[in-house]
Amino acid sequence: MVILHIETSASTCSVAISKDDKCLFYIADHEGRNHAALLSIFIEEGLQLLRDEGKKPDAVAVSSGPGSYTGLRIGISTAKGICFALDIPLISINTLELLAWQTKAQIKDIDNILFIPMIDARRMEVYNAVFDKRMHLVRPAQAEILHPESFHTFLATHTVCFSGDGSTKLKEILQHENALFLDDLSPDARSMIAMAVEKFNKQEFEDVAYFEPQYVKEFFTTAKPFQARQL
Repeated sequence: MVILHIETSASTCSVAISKDDKCLFYIADHEGRNHAALLSIFIEEGLQLLRDEGKKPDAVAVSSGPGSYTGLRIGISTAKGICFALDIPLISINTLELLAWQTKAQIKDIDNILFIPMIDARRMEVYNAVFDKRMHLVRPAQAEILHPESFHTFLATHTVCFSGDGSTKLKEILQHENALFLDDLSPDARSMIAMAVEKFNKQEFEDVAYFEPQYVKEFFTTAKPFQARQL
């Protein structure tokens, strides 16, 4: 099984290709939101590697959000196009769950711990969810405005590890002995492999035509409404 993995939900743009559970190809840009310019180039480089070996992807896995509206739409529309063109299935990977797994991999074994991955949603707002040590969902994804008392209910009873670019904002205003921060982590295509393989084996695929990003909060645009030209 060969899977193409696309991650564009945050500031990093990354692409990976896996065979079974092994990574064959990986490339990433951490310099900012260059997804529109770089994603197709990264994908073509990976697909060329497969063509040289006489292979093609059996599925495409893409981060489904929450995250950057623009980044998600770029990644998902590209993934859909590849799935249509090659007639292969689409796998969606929840971005906050992905980030939670990445966080757990970097934390030593702590019994009484919760993981709260955070993705920047502008100003003092973040997308976040709460997971326990076994990666069971404690609180579903939501958009939340941060303040100094944020998450004190969880911090009163658990060690809490906050991760992702959104957690940088919380780190500046929250002081608590039970708080840990991994604010340099970003959702990553290479880390999608295990989750995508599990979904592929279970045949948990999305409807390519109708699948939409998980925005969590309403999508909006600052574009001005169209006005008919007066003659």
